[in-house]
Amino acid sequence: MAGTMSTGRGRARTIAQINVTPLVDVVLVLLVILMVASTYIVAQTLKVQLPRAKSTDGTAEKPTKIEILKNGSYRWNEEPVVEAVLADKMKAAVTADAEMSLVVSADKEVMHGNVVHILDLAKIAGITKFAINVQQSGE
Repeated sequence: MAGTMSTGRGRARTIAQINVTPLVDVVLVLLVILMVASTYIVAQTLKVQLPRAKSTDGTAEKPTKIEILKNGSYRWNEEPVVEAVLADKMKAAVTADAEMSLVVSADKEVMHGNVVHILDLAKIAGITKFAINVQQSGE
């Protein structure tokens, strides 16, 4: 957008610069909209509602994850798996890395016995480091 500016001598001079302030404002508004929208998209893709706890021990480095979904199905490192194959996958993971850690993420509506069963399978497979994943509450 070009404008004119008076020099005081009667001649008008053209301003040939772009005003960047409105451009920055628009980009920042789009960034905020993208951040808010991405939060909702990620929240909708979570399949496990973790139970809440006020204290946690932190996060494990490179954990192997198993999820127990509300409908009773299992996911091994984000891939659906049946219980019959689960013990073999655990044994293969221990063979590959003896110091591996297993993180069990169970939906809050899953029966406690199902979580104990998975931990029992992990012990039988030789896994010595495991944790139960929780969502830290803000209270």
